[in-house]
Amino acid sequence: MTEPILGTMVPAMVTPFTDDGALDLDAAQSLANYLVDNGADGLVVTGTTGETSTLTDDENIKVFEAVVEAVGGRAKVLAGTGMNDTMHSAGLSKRAEAAGVDGLLLVTPYYNKPNQAGIKAHFEYIASATDLPVMMYDIPGRSVMPIEPETIIALSEHPNIVALKDAKSDYQSTTLVLANTDLAVYSGDDGLTLPLMAAGAVGVVSVSGHAAPRTYRELVDAANAGDFATARQKHFELDPIQRAVMTHIQGAVAAKTVLQWQGIIPSARVRLPLIAATAEEEAIIKADLAEAGMAI
Repeated sequence: MTEPILGTMVPAMVTPFTDDGALDLDAAQSLANYLVDNGADGLVVTGTTGETSTLTDDENIKVFEAVVEAVGGRAKVLAGTGMNDTMHSAGLSKRAEAAGVDGLLLVTPYYNKPNQAGIKAHFEYIASATDLPVMMYDIPGRSVMPIEPETIIALSEHPNIVALKDAKSDYQSTTLVLANTDLAVYSGDDGLTLPLMAAGAVGVVSVSGHAAPRTYRELVDAANAGDFATARQKHFELDPIQRAVMTHIQGAVAAKTVLQWQGIIPSARVRLPLIAATAEEEAIIKADLAEAGMAI
């Protein structure tokens, strides 16, 4: 397996906003430090959970620079620069490289519905635009089109494509990739971290990791050490937290809400089309967290 040069416990970091919807770079730096202090060895910045689709390019760069300044050297910083415009994505990736990030997270181009040849050409073009290592992000639930395992295997030959964030929920497809490439595979579905690591994944890119970073660190470390009894215990401990963050409302909304309750960020503000959690949704989330022993 490829060395996990981009970390193993990698929160997909929210982008904090002020109550009026502006970037809160101080809160972003504080959150980055909190996550790294509590076990993260990588951070995805302005990915899906970071609300990249409602950030301008300049805002993306400001967040990259702020997080690199805060935790660069202590954790790998991956810039979410994937979009459905190949040239735009390549240009933003070049700017991210200049901002000092350690790698790129590139999602499958969404909405356009390219065929597999188009998907392959998209990733190859962007991966060739910089010298940074690339983590592909396969999430057909959002992008519509999957990256088929044969396409992933072919893309693994590109020298800059070193990792895959797998959110396909197709264990057979992931098995083919693990058996036929040296990609560092990451669970992109919090609840599947344990089974994917049992098959050879190196870690997780997590949304729920905001709420319980130390426990995710313990799960990943145990699984990588082959201690699956401990990993299974941590998996069960994390289950109600994963339900709280991932199953009731959109993940960025839930993660920000929990982080605000914990006093880690000052505001749970999200940008439209996302909206704040309702009182009823908050009650359900709190019930799951209480099951996990988290008093909010």
